[in-house]
Amino acid sequence: MASFVSTFIAVFVLLPFLAYIISFIFIKEILKSHKRAVQISADITTFLLMISVHFIILAIWEQSYLWLLFIIVFLIGVIIALVHWKIRGEVDFGRVFKGFWRLNFIVFSTAYISLIFIGLIVRIVHMI
Repeated sequence: MASFVSTFIAVFVLLPFLAYIISFIFIKEILKSHKRAVQISADITTFLLMISVHFIILAIWEQSYLWLLFIIVFLIGVIIALVHWKIRGEVDFGRVFKGFWRLNFIVFSTAYISLIFIGLIVRIVHMI
């Protein structure tokens, strides 16, 4: 059972990079646009990054901080909506959601990479 759980977590940890690469190649072949392929691939992998960050946190600290991830996502949405409202004077929900989703991609990509390195350091320290 333990090997199944570790395999399941490993798949989710590696899945965002694989999903990004595969979707990028596939979309670029269809649309023939590098910029659009990057945007759509980032949109596709954002949710996978969120799940991966949760599982990496579980693997490192053996405790769920899913509530904190939800708060971060909620705060990003509020901040994007407020900034959009201040600049434009009205809220265009399509543009707000696109900005919200892309900022989540950046935040969770950074968190993902940082947590991978933190996890490696924690494991090395535990081995010593």
